[in-house]
Amino acid sequence: MPEKKVLVPGPDHPITVEPTRARVVVKAGGRVVADSRSALTLQESNYPAAQYIPRADVDFQVLERTDHETYCPYKGDASYYSLNVGDVQAENAIWTYEKPYDAVAPIKDHVAFYPNVVDSIELIED
Repeated sequence: MPEKKVLVPGPDHPITVEPTRARVVVKAGGRVVADSRSALTLQESNYPAAQYIPRADVDFQVLERTDHETYCPYKGDASYYSLNVGDVQAENAIWTYEKPYDAVAPIKDHVAFYPNVVDSIELIED
């Protein structure tokens, strides 16, 4: 197996992780599957920002772990879950970094949803 290259975020590929200043509600299959006031916003380079939600605020009864894995040289190894709720049956719809690199350590014990798979990811100002 080839050695994994680890890259440090920098001016050419900035990454920031900050507390989300709003409540994050994720809906799929017509119901709430995550609801958090403790989410983190990860902004990576010029990609759309991703909401990382603490596992404690996610309904894991509608998730099923898969064997799928990917590697990011900036964040580490990602594991995936499928979403099965209502009319939504989406494989590898949620990702998580269980042992993220130090540069993004706060996202440990958080998950993120692909926005094109769920009904909505709402940021609600309280």
